[in-house]
Amino acid sequence: MPTHSRVLILGSGPAGYTAAIYAARASLEPVMVAGPEPGGQLTTTTEVENYPGFPKGITGPDMMEEFRAQAERFGTKVHYDMGVRVDLSRRPFVVEGEADTYHGDALIIATGASAKWLGLPNEQRLRMSGGGVTACATCDGAFYRNQDVAVVGGGDTAMEEATFLTRMCRNVHLIHRRDSFRASKIMQTRAIENPKITVHYNTEVNDVLGGDRVVGLSLRDTVTGALRELPVTGLFLAIGHQPNSEIFKGQLDMDETGYLKVRPGSTYTNVPGVFACGDVADKVYRQAVSAAGTGCMAAIDAERWLAEHL
Repeated sequence: MPTHSRVLILGSGPAGYTAAIYAARASLEPVMVAGPEPGGQLTTTTEVENYPGFPKGITGPDMMEEFRAQAERFGTKVHYDMGVRVDLSRRPFVVEGEADTYHGDALIIATGASAKWLGLPNEQRLRMSGGGVTACATCDGAFYRNQDVAVVGGGDTAMEEATFLTRMCRNVHLIHRRDSFRASKIMQTRAIENPKITVHYNTEVNDVLGGDRVVGLSLRDTVTGALRELPVTGLFLAIGHQPNSEIFKGQLDMDETGYLKVRPGSTYTNVPGVFACGDVADKVYRQAVSAAGTGCMAAIDAERWLAEHL
């Protein structure tokens, strides 16, 4: 028998857990399908210092455990499963998981987005261990105060991240595999003219150097193939994010990169009774606190929608 709930939540990051807390306290008995990475992107973040209420900081995994415990305290049922197919053409909405099938009178989507990585073995090892590889300057830049760091990318995000890091880092190396940036002219100018930023054109990262911590990068010249080393203590990837929205294609409106579209000022999607929150619908802020805020919105939107329609 499928698992039925009044509110079904896909995803278990800050947005999903906050939606669960609010829905559970409204006596909607939510069911959460945690997804492939329970706790979301924060489970790979070693230290969180910019979330209110934790003056001494907290690790990402510990924070997500606190979120989970609070959601379960009010009655949220968490299923450690991953949705692989959805049917939003009828109600209750249907989500097929790898282990079970779930029905929901209302559906809250909080599947998040995944940072794009270079795919280098040492990159992933040091990312997972908190050794100095990250994809969020706003989240982690303060840990590299007065240090030399590198940013990889050529778009507006890379320019913005590099410029932001100059506020606290000694030197910022901006690495791009082509001979020109695709970023807007104003963002390029701002970065190139910053005296703390050194631009490395026609350059790609061949490997990340270091045991427990990043100590440098092995760089390859994309024109000559020559290798050289660059000493840095942090590597920031700014080559884009991919929203985890693949299973909703053809059923929900999304932009050209896959971010779910919501009605301005709300979490309503184009399908009545389906709500989207967190990074799967946010390509601008991508912060835990903003994701939690939209999770709250989604639960309230779902509660009001259910009261009016069911």
